[in-house]
Amino acid sequence: MDCLQILDSGKAALKMRVMEIKHTERTREIKRQVLFLCIFLSFFCRVRSEQVRYSVLEETEKGSVVGNLPKDLGLDARELSKRKISISSEKPYFTLNEQNGNLYVNERIDREEICGKSPSCVLKLEAVVHNPMNIFHIHVFIDDINDNAPHFQEENIILKVSESSPPGAQFSLGNAEDDDIGINSLQTYQLSSTPYFKLDFKENEHGDKYADLILQKQLDREKEHTLHLVLTALDGGKPAKTGTTNILVTVIDTNDNMPIFTQTVYKVNLKENAPKGTSVLQVKASDLDEGSNADIVYSFNKIPEKVRQKFNLNPRDGIITLKEMIDYEESQIYMLTVQATDGGGLVSYCKAEIVILDVNDNPPEVVLTSVSSTVLEDSMPGTVIALFKVHDPDSGENGEVTCQFRDLVPFQIVSSSDNYFKLLTDSYLDRERASEYNITITATDKGIPPLSTYKTISLQISDINDNPPAFEKFSYTAYVPENNPSGSSIFSVKASDPDEDHNAQITYSILKSNIEDVPLSSYLSINSETGTIYAQRSFDYEQFREFQIQVQAQDGGSPSLNSSTTMRVCILDMNDNTPQILYPSQGTESSSLFEMVPRSAESGYLVTKVVAVDADSGHNAWLSFHLLQATEPSLFTIGSHTGEIKTARALLEREAVKQRLVIMVKDNGQSPLSATVTLNLVFAENFQEALPEMDTQPSDSDYQSDLQFYLVLALALVSFLFLVTVTLTIMIKLRQSKNPTFLQCFIPDAKTGAIFPPNYEDGTLPYSYQVCLSSESRRNELTFLQPTVQVAENILNSLNSDNPLMFNGGKKLDGEANEGMVSLLPFLYNLI
Repeated sequence: MDCLQILDSGKAALKMRVMEIKHTERTREIKRQVLFLCIFLSFFCRVRSEQVRYSVLEETEKGSVVGNLPKDLGLDARELSKRKISISSEKPYFTLNEQNGNLYVNERIDREEICGKSPSCVLKLEAVVHNPMNIFHIHVFIDDINDNAPHFQEENIILKVSESSPPGAQFSLGNAEDDDIGINSLQTYQLSSTPYFKLDFKENEHGDKYADLILQKQLDREKEHTLHLVLTALDGGKPAKTGTTNILVTVIDTNDNMPIFTQTVYKVNLKENAPKGTSVLQVKASDLDEGSNADIVYSFNKIPEKVRQKFNLNPRDGIITLKEMIDYEESQIYMLTVQATDGGGLVSYCKAEIVILDVNDNPPEVVLTSVSSTVLEDSMPGTVIALFKVHDPDSGENGEVTCQFRDLVPFQIVSSSDNYFKLLTDSYLDRERASEYNITITATDKGIPPLSTYKTISLQISDINDNPPAFEKFSYTAYVPENNPSGSSIFSVKASDPDEDHNAQITYSILKSNIEDVPLSSYLSINSETGTIYAQRSFDYEQFREFQIQVQAQDGGSPSLNSSTTMRVCILDMNDNTPQILYPSQGTESSSLFEMVPRSAESGYLVTKVVAVDADSGHNAWLSFHLLQATEPSLFTIGSHTGEIKTARALLEREAVKQRLVIMVKDNGQSPLSATVTLNLVFAENFQEALPEMDTQPSDSDYQSDLQFYLVLALALVSFLFLVTVTLTIMIKLRQSKNPTFLQCFIPDAKTGAIFPPNYEDGTLPYSYQVCLSSESRRNELTFLQPTVQVAENILNSLNSDNPLMFNGGKKLDGEANEGMVSLLPFLYNLI
């Protein structure tokens, strides 16, 4: 048996026992037993059903204690402030003290107003306990007290009874009403003493108790034409309450036949949405009398005023029509008593039972009991978001409600109990995907057509630090021109974090680089807030061309998350290096460079090749060669990209055999840089022929006045040497067994007769070969004590060296003096 049934049965039995005991003290003892048994049974039921049940009498004073919730729920009283217990109900009949957990009566409780004639009156409360959230169902049973006396609809009942009515004739008196229930409701009727009538007590299937008047002795109008009776209705309360009505019986003359209804009880079903004026049913009675005694008039007999407002009875045809809209939720059945009265005053009665059929005219109602406005995005699936109740006053399938979401959301609805539902998380939430949800719950009944109600709950998702910063790219490349200003911005990295607030505050830093020889801080720095990277020094492309660094982005969460990216810094070359000419090599300030070209050279003859390099790269290192100046511009061409100098045609007889070329090497930079070199060419078939032309141009003008002096001195010296040479020739020939080794710098070729350097082997000269090298001996004065051959050799070497022979304290011979000395070389050579 269910606990609630046990409780009700126990209470009913004990109440019956109380009724049987008349002594006051015994009654109080029994009430205490009732209370103890109720508490015991409530505790027993709570253990099994996980519900808390209390019982309280109606009309209990405001502020009376109903019970202590924490104690009955098994909660620790010390945790009340943390658990935050609260109650919710549709009407504030009770209040909860959050400090001690006592449940108090908050306002007057009228059982009849709340539950009407319902045998069981229960107020349902919900105790919501937070941290963690849980709900407990509280049922407060409202016990009836005898606070309502029975009462009749009419203070006076008028009956017209024919004197010819036989004993046993029955006259309906209707019923009294009592708003109480159970033993406190209407129990019986009493009729004042009279020899003519007795009272017949009846109870229908719905529990309504009626009183009918039965004629015991035939009336005699001539003796008594009027009778005054009193009908008393009594309830079962202690003490009992009563209600009375006066019955006035008028004895009328003989009317042999009473009206007779076709049915004793008329039953009909009526939908609650029936419109006004709807014909509900028709009662029909007939009378065998004739004339006025057969004229029947229909009327309601002793029905409540509320029912009279709903229905109308046509007194002539007995048709009952609807006066106003009816509501199934207000009353499910109407019992009407209809009387038919003929012209002679005889009355008969019938019952009209109108059963109201429910239609789906009420949409479900959604009541939020508890709701959370925010939830952490890492909350476990199954976290309770809200607790709500769904109520539909319709009955049957019209009152059965299902709940679902209007949109697809990561939540679920779980039925709790007694039309309560929980809104739970169905999966892990992601604030970065959805920072808030407007959860619309659709409550739909099963009626035809179904009715729905929408309830929207706004839920904010709180952020946690679950996303590391992310750079826009996995790696970056920054291009920095060399010679950049120190401290200038060279690049900017950007990372984003989908979190919010401090979880999205990003700090940038440089972790490491592949530069090992010097600290990274001397090269680069980064703004920790913006990610802008600055150069701490000026870069040189020729020193290093690229390096890599690793940049880290870290958020401000706790614990913080980070990510990194690689940035390659490429140094862009700038045109900051002048081309360097490797060949022909630059001579000293006072020397000239010579190349020998055969006189027989034809057009296209490769004279030499200018070789140059540029420390820059790319376009800045693309070199072009240009002929700036030439003795005969039309005689030579130069490859603009190869640097090869070739003859454009053959040398004419009238043209000088000595040609001077100025060559410019230029790079391809935006602001091009260039270098020049001067090259002297001598057209000759052999070195001996070219030697007279290989003179060095003077670089100073302060000794030009001494040229003639040098020439005369040279002629005198040659003459003296000639005499010394003739004298010593024989002596030298006799002493040496081999050929003289002086003048080995110029050994005649046995085949061609041409003179080449001693390291000449294959008959070709490199482009870089300078025809005459500097002498090992760089003496500033002539030594007349030297052997003649050695003197000649010194003269020859001095004439062909980069540093010509010097006389008169180190002064150089001018060009004419050198030419004069050169004219003596054949003579000296033949002499040797």
